[in-house]
Amino acid sequence: MKTTIAKKEEQKQWYLVDASGQTLGRLAVKIANVLRGRHKPIYTPNVDCGDHVVVINAEKVILTGKKEEEKEYMSYSGFVGGEKYRTVAEYRAKRPEFLIENAVRGMLPKNKLARDMFLKLHVYAGAEHPHSAQQPKPFNF
Repeated sequence: MKTTIAKKEEQKQWYLVDASGQTLGRLAVKIANVLRGRHKPIYTPNVDCGDHVVVINAEKVILTGKKEEEKEYMSYSGFVGGEKYRTVAEYRAKRPEFLIENAVRGMLPKNKLARDMFLKLHVYAGAEHPHSAQQPKPFNF
């Protein structure tokens, strides 16, 4: 039996994911696995063998329970008293892409490789996206 190790030069696929009506956490796990390359038989943890993911309809993602009103995201400016707390409803109104981006970023490993993986995530609030030239295939969950 021979073990194959993925090489960085392999061709990357493009996948299209429609987030409308899907639960945020469950969707983020599947997206993170595609970005890491865990859906491929040649998956290697120390090589970026993942694919590009285009997410549309990010504004229509669902959160269960009372998370829409009670869940808060904290940002800190670095100055004294510079903490800001924003709810999911505030982010959904101003920047709905943040919800998916933040959930996926938290599910990637914490290293330099994950920063490269995260650049392959493209999230859009509406149904339109500028990546039609790459011919993204729908990803079946």
